[in-house]
Amino acid sequence: MNPHLQELHPYPFEKLRTLFEGIVPPAEYAPIRLSIGEPQHATPAFIRETLIDNLGGLANYPTTQGSEQLRQSIAGWLERRYGLPSVNAGTQVLPVNGSREALFAFAQCVVDGSKPGALVVCPNPFYQIYEGAAYLAGAQPYFINNLPDDNFGSNFDAIPEADWQRVQLVYVCSPGNPTGRVLSLEEWKRLFELSDRYNFVIAADECYSEIYFDDDNLPIGGLEAAHRLGRSDFRNVVMFSSLSKRSNVPGMRSGFVAGDAAILKRFLLYRTYHGCAMSPSVQAASAAAWNDEAHVAENRRQYREKFDHITPLIAAHLDVERPDAGFYLWSRVDKLGLSDTEFARRLQAEYNVTVLPGSYLAREAHGVNPGAGFVRIALVAELAECIEAATRVATFAQRLSNNS
Repeated sequence: MNPHLQELHPYPFEKLRTLFEGIVPPAEYAPIRLSIGEPQHATPAFIRETLIDNLGGLANYPTTQGSEQLRQSIAGWLERRYGLPSVNAGTQVLPVNGSREALFAFAQCVVDGSKPGALVVCPNPFYQIYEGAAYLAGAQPYFINNLPDDNFGSNFDAIPEADWQRVQLVYVCSPGNPTGRVLSLEEWKRLFELSDRYNFVIAADECYSEIYFDDDNLPIGGLEAAHRLGRSDFRNVVMFSSLSKRSNVPGMRSGFVAGDAAILKRFLLYRTYHGCAMSPSVQAASAAAWNDEAHVAENRRQYREKFDHITPLIAAHLDVERPDAGFYLWSRVDKLGLSDTEFARRLQAEYNVTVLPGSYLAREAHGVNPGAGFVRIALVAELAECIEAATRVATFAQRLSNNS
């Protein structure tokens, strides 16, 4: 067996099941699950219809590179969304089966695990795929703590010179999971400078980019930042995006990677052997989704409405603010006298609301677990259900405050 498998940690939701063992929530409360970032808005009808209309494609083997129609639709979306002058659909775009699969596979392609001490930089808290990808590629994850005092940003200058010399890949997540923070142009500029100096690749996870609150201040993407900074060849940067959150189709497993053509050429070679081509029917439905923005605007409207209602309810009792983007509330709970795991367990046991302890999304690094004391609340359910959940959370928090 691959010896690196023993380095993998249990997934957060496995830990959550263990935490909740023996709990029997009150029968009078219907269960509300706000722990997993699974979109629950309805899939747009035109996407379902396009999928059905193209089931004939199941009779054909798909190509790893994907159809010209799909790659052109993605390239067009990138140009419209980020103001890019030209994206080459043949060399700078590659469809993938969801961003999760690609984020993991990418490290296996670009990391040379035979080099002693290879490092993969990850934000902390983080999407656990980054960590697993690093281990299975033969590298070690190097965590940058995202703390409240730094506005949950990544201080790249805190990494010592000797460690930068060993870095081969840097994962960034913007908008961030779980904090919702968006990298600024200045932060991108600094990261590009470091990439030029130490010759590492940047993997920009941008699957939450289309859930934002200010139409005049859209989340900046990695390719957009590169273009604005005069790096229109996108050297050493590859972005990852997905239809799951944008179009409410997590079951389609449809996304793309785009950026540095030289890196994508090698990644395509890797994927040809990997056997991960997207179904032709899913490709057709995906192209339709990338070509339409009306359903995305409606999706944003629903999330904005939920944040408008829920954030004040929870902020009255917990330390929380509306994020820059995304659909999570990153709520501090330790000031109520409970750890994040105790808060989540008691909320489940007493009010049948499921949230995810922040410590499960992070690792202890540099003497601290930056997720400890927080819980992640995913506002993925319908408005009424989210309001009911927030009311229960507020009631629970008020009880804790009164008792303390």
